[in-house]
Amino acid sequence: MTRQTKSMSTPLARARGLGSAKSGLHHWWHQRVSAVAMVGLVSWMVFLVLSLAGADYETALNVVSHPAHAAVVVLFIAVGLWHASLGLQVVLEDYVANEGVRLIAILAVKMAASVIAVLSILSVLKVAL
Repeated sequence: MTRQTKSMSTPLARARGLGSAKSGLHHWWHQRVSAVAMVGLVSWMVFLVLSLAGADYETALNVVSHPAHAAVVVLFIAVGLWHASLGLQVVLEDYVANEGVRLIAILAVKMAASVIAVLSILSVLKVAL
């Protein structure tokens, strides 16, 4: 037989200290909004890449330098890296047990995403301008 110990604390008292119930919704909402945005951006990028199949370097530069295409490429980079950063943060929060290692890993992901975004966007702007 198993012996069950009854606790005198209420369910609310047992749940206190387990973390905020508010911060997760904000993160979840950003993940969903960025996913929906990526549907349109990926569609545009697939169309753009397929339309450039077989094109020479100069033609590709002319197409990417068009303001509409350059804007979509910049948005694709920014939203894609933001979405990836949010997703990796969730994975790290769920599967890295050591709090210090988890914090360093999350900061490393955010720094890497930021550096990649800045360098990529500057490259697109250099081509477009």
